[in-house]
Amino acid sequence: MTLALLSPQAALPSPSTAVWQLGPFPLRAYALCIIAGIVLACWVTERRLRQRGVAPGAVLDIAVWAVPAGIIGARIYHVITSPEKYFGAGGEPLKAFYIWEGGLGIWGAVAGGALGAWIAARQLGIPFGVVADALAPGLPLAQAVGRIGNWFNNELFGGRTTLPWGLQIHRMDPDNPGHALRDDAGQPILEPGLYQPTFLYEALWNLGVVALVLILDRRLKLGRGRAFALYVMGYTVGRFWIELMRTDEANQILGVRLNVWTAALVFLGALIYFVRVRGPREYLIPLGAAATTPPATSDLSQVDLSERETAARAAAPEGYRVVSEEQYAAWQDTGVVPPEPATDEGSQPGGGEPLGAAAPVDRPSTDDEPADELSAADADADADADRADAAGARPADQDS
Repeated sequence: MTLALLSPQAALPSPSTAVWQLGPFPLRAYALCIIAGIVLACWVTERRLRQRGVAPGAVLDIAVWAVPAGIIGARIYHVITSPEKYFGAGGEPLKAFYIWEGGLGIWGAVAGGALGAWIAARQLGIPFGVVADALAPGLPLAQAVGRIGNWFNNELFGGRTTLPWGLQIHRMDPDNPGHALRDDAGQPILEPGLYQPTFLYEALWNLGVVALVLILDRRLKLGRGRAFALYVMGYTVGRFWIELMRTDEANQILGVRLNVWTAALVFLGALIYFVRVRGPREYLIPLGAAATTPPATSDLSQVDLSERETAARAAAPEGYRVVSEEQYAAWQDTGVVPPEPATDEGSQPGGGEPLGAAAPVDRPSTDDEPADELSAADADADADADRADAAGARPADQDS
């Protein structure tokens, strides 16, 4: 990487190279930053999912769906909002697939990634709200890392500035993507002046959103997707004012950049959701064989390590039961799965009398058999039934 020399005025340099050749394969800084961001987001999400009772490794099953769907959604949003670059006069439709040259819209990435995560959550039997809340701080962290890729690409900068942290921008070579144009002496060519480093503003803002979500989620115990809504609100507020500073080409509506309108609308949607949705944080207990796994907080002196190793190799849970925080804490301490809540109609499935309760049987009397003799016969039958119960037998009409 070659960095431009600092001008007499203090300035932030920009890389003049964003692509390196590793044999026949190009190594792109933009792609590396996105991958690093995804890894960090998965690490944070995995920790938060496990704190809520999800089995280890579930984040990989979610990422298999969410990451490709997010990339596809990001590219679709970019192409739809900038169609002239690909389908206008002089456009090249095939370049709509050249994601390595940049052009991923965060709004499409979140929408596509959410769809992929929803599909994965249904397959795993995890409530989508639990997945969304676990993702909430990891996504802005990934976005902050991804913005470093924009720095390498010399893109997403604002207007001219005289601030000490003004950014130097290289004039990039359109015929050699990822490399700056060079003069006759072989030196990279700089654009005149310094520019607002809006990519840096957004990266720092995203780190602030990470802190905001973590702090408020810990204090308020947000659940049912409200932590994710908080992330969306925090991010869109920053994106609104940062987007107004950018000077790169963009489609506009009523003289305002499209992404400004998008940020405002998405913020309102997240705010409405955050205000209207209520409910405690959800915790999960695995169903099936995984439900018998000793909790991590058990006394080590009472845990058979061979059983724990066997449980670790067991199949994934068949599903999960949503419980309260108190029930989850009790399960961690004792390993005892809380009973299913009783229905309003009693414990018998489908309502009616509880299991084990026998309805009285009316036997009609006949003229040849007086009522008092019938009562005596009934008493003898009841006595025989009691003796059969004591011997371990059950009358046929009480089988369940």
